[in-house]
Amino acid sequence: MNYSKLTQTRRTFLRSSSALIALPFLESLGSSAFAAAAKVAAPPKRMMFLGFGWGVTKESWYPDLNTIGSNYNLPKGLKALERHKKDLTIIQNLTNQFSSEAHWGSTFYLTGANRYAEPGQSFYNSVSVDQVAAETLGKETRFTSIQLGCDRAEDSGHGPGLSMSWNRQGKPIAGLNTPVAAYHKLFSDDNTPLEERQTMLKQKRSVLDTVLDNARSMNGNLSKNDTDKLDEYFQSIREIETRLAKEEQWLDVPKIRPADPINEPQGEIEGYEEVKLMYDIMVAAMQVDATRVMTYRQPVDTFIRSLGATITGHNMSHYTNGSRLSVSEMRDEKQTQLLAYLIDKLKGTKEADGSSLFDNISLSYGSNIESIHYLKNCPTIITGGAAGVKHGRHLVMENAKTPLCNLWLSLLKGTGIGAESHGDSTGVIEELWM
Repeated sequence: MNYSKLTQTRRTFLRSSSALIALPFLESLGSSAFAAAAKVAAPPKRMMFLGFGWGVTKESWYPDLNTIGSNYNLPKGLKALERHKKDLTIIQNLTNQFSSEAHWGSTFYLTGANRYAEPGQSFYNSVSVDQVAAETLGKETRFTSIQLGCDRAEDSGHGPGLSMSWNRQGKPIAGLNTPVAAYHKLFSDDNTPLEERQTMLKQKRSVLDTVLDNARSMNGNLSKNDTDKLDEYFQSIREIETRLAKEEQWLDVPKIRPADPINEPQGEIEGYEEVKLMYDIMVAAMQVDATRVMTYRQPVDTFIRSLGATITGHNMSHYTNGSRLSVSEMRDEKQTQLLAYLIDKLKGTKEADGSSLFDNISLSYGSNIESIHYLKNCPTIITGGAAGVKHGRHLVMENAKTPLCNLWLSLLKGTGIGAESHGDSTGVIEELWM
């Protein structure tokens, strides 16, 4: 890859001895050769998936089922999104038909898999939609995708998994669980000398080759089940080889830091400020094109503690009239404030052609869990311009069992990714573009 050509067609940079600093789009460069090249290159498309656990407060989060289209009112739980209402689509009656765990808000959220699909096994998962997107959108970026999360996600109603992401073999993909980890992964350069890093990479390849040779030598004496397992193992090896090849490609390329500086996070940051800082990091990562696909498995327990409540997320989710209901509604309202803040930042971050990050991203926000232990109406908000959705509406699916995966398939296709199906999808949601 010719990195200088790749980046200069999108943005101008200042180079220091230790980093590249991205400059914002400058109108005064409009007549320069660079600006002419930048106008030719269309900004890339991105996808962002935000997920939370324990559902929402059903009575004050969902719009009135009888008011569909553009003339609906945002309920109390979503009121902070009023300034973005024309750029949102709220969808009701989407479901993951195989979801049966009311404590698992994100395990199957992006996959739509049947936990019992594999005979004799108590747990099965399939590839998540973000990883399908990353296979196309992540080819040219340093990080094919980035998974963000939170500490002790099980306390926040997310269920098994290391993030919201699962690979082609249905295995969990590790996430970065703190803003500090995310910051250093995305923006801090490795100070290890290049030759030493190259040697370390060769050692990884050597170990991988040895393991692969040993595995192949067993192939002739295995049962069908063992052969299937070995095939899955080989696929995992191929994925590791691909990652190593990409790592090698970027070894001598310094990481780019955003023009609007993000200071290195200091100390423990939890709850409300944690989510806000993660949003800042996500926008900065896409601004410098470090990645084009991101997921974020968000905290709930620490979030409500940061609001001054002492109740746990699980107990809050079993709300009745009184303090639990008040905490649940406060959680919804504060989360929505932060979502509005994120959309503000996406709209305010300009691309080289004068458009915004918001124009070129497909963003979804929601959970497997509806409310309390209900799983039939996944809370769902989508926004952004990348998928061509006609926003500003409240949609209610006529079939109360419309697969959530129909939405994921729709967003993939709308973003230009040629998937034919995803999870338990039965087709796209045509109403998104009507």
